[in-house]
Amino acid sequence: MQKAVAIVNTSKPESMRIAAEIQTVLLAKNVACDIYTFDGVTDTKPFDSCDFVITLGGDGTVLYAARNCVRSDKPIFPINLGEFGFIAGIEPTAWKEPLNDFLDGKINTSERMMLTARVVRDGKTVFTCDALNDAVISGSGIARIVHLSISFNGVPFGSYKADGIIVATPTGSTAYAAAAGGPILAPDLNAFVLAPICAFSLSNRPIVLPSNGIMNIDVEPMRHESSILTLDGQEVFPLRESDSVFIEQAPKSIRLIGCESVVFYDALKSKLNWSGTPVFSTSGGIDA
Repeated sequence: MQKAVAIVNTSKPESMRIAAEIQTVLLAKNVACDIYTFDGVTDTKPFDSCDFVITLGGDGTVLYAARNCVRSDKPIFPINLGEFGFIAGIEPTAWKEPLNDFLDGKINTSERMMLTARVVRDGKTVFTCDALNDAVISGSGIARIVHLSISFNGVPFGSYKADGIIVATPTGSTAYAAAAGGPILAPDLNAFVLAPICAFSLSNRPIVLPSNGIMNIDVEPMRHESSILTLDGQEVFPLRESDSVFIEQAPKSIRLIGCESVVFYDALKSKLNWSGTPVFSTSGGIDA
């Protein structure tokens, strides 16, 4: 490893301070480190000339880096300065040891499946983007209902009228898909979660599908023409009637450092109060 890029989330006051400390540590090991800021909407993509990426922010900062690093197979060292930390697994007070272990080849990377969404319009591909969390098709404006026809591997699933549809990876199953009532999947699985958002029919339930298939979502005529495709909540593409959106597993997985399965399960327990039984206090009562 000869060069790193540190992505600093500008909404986290301590991120720049930690980035400067990391830069000093890396320079002592003859590893160059450039620092770039991320405000959630930047188009800057400073990843071409580095060997690995360090993110200092929440899971959203990791999503931004993952979309831009997966094709070139650059690993990400994610330091968690956010609220949940389902993806970013390295705490801001304990980054030195795992960073040194990574540089010394003593720590393995964890692979996370990503998806690729492709929009076909009039027979031509007009948009392609990878995502670590999810692809969402939804309405915009006042009339938000969308009408979508969905099939998987050529098998029709039927017509969906809903506020939208979510196609999530296992990593994204704890995000928007979980809020829409979808199941939580272990992050090392390869699968999709298809979850409708406020569907008109109660029969439109979330479903888990294998990752080796291709989902085809056709945008049917609606009362309005305002629908959008959103990747990871950050990349947005406007859709039109008769557009076809194809979603499949991305050709490569993203490599994350210090994000073993135990980090995910610890986040479930600590952030979502996930527990199988009540926790009893020392006084004999049940803790709230």
